[in-house]
Amino acid sequence: MAEPHVLETRKALEEAIHVERSALAQDLAELSEAQWAKASLCERWTAEEVVAHLTAGASTRMWRWLLSMLAARFDPDVHNDRRLAKHRGATPEETLRRFRAVVAGPAGPTGHTAAWLGEIVVHSEDIRRPLGLVRTPPVATTTAVARFFASRDFTVPSKTAIAGLRVEATDGPFTTGSGHLLRGPTLSLVMGMAGRTAACQDLEGDGAAILRARLRSG
Repeated sequence: MAEPHVLETRKALEEAIHVERSALAQDLAELSEAQWAKASLCERWTAEEVVAHLTAGASTRMWRWLLSMLAARFDPDVHNDRRLAKHRGATPEETLRRFRAVVAGPAGPTGHTAAWLGEIVVHSEDIRRPLGLVRTPPVATTTAVARFFASRDFTVPSKTAIAGLRVEATDGPFTTGSGHLLRGPTLSLVMGMAGRTAACQDLEGDGAAILRARLRSG
């Protein structure tokens, strides 16, 4: 029998991606021009640029993604900035329209569906938290992302970030590792594994200070 609060199939993960994209699109509908220009937790990008990045990820198929990485000499920052620029609109309103057009689209350029669920969960929080917007995805969603992040370094060094720590969610079934204790809401654990120092304020245990130090020195 499947554990509670776990998404196990690719279809379930894709449905969760569509839910989180739709929720973000709704939150973006009433943003002011100043809010669109506000710095996100993804430090190099504004809220609008993060949205364009998400649109790029949902619009780029695998071969296009590989060609773009090759053209960028496998520098992910160059690759991401080029794809972002292609999918950013002339105005925030146009950027939002382009994002809405891919809400129900493919998960991402590769078959790592849990990773692309992490992409929308993390980047949505990157936008929301600085703007004071609050949404907690279902625990099933954040648990799936946490398990993927803890299992490997993919687009972020998430497994490395929690090496040597005992990680426990306070709102769901996610646990992993051994060592100094790191506890907190699953969403905050996900954000910490994704390298967001701001999430550490939601975490407790000796492992919280260790994670914070790692992220600051990374």
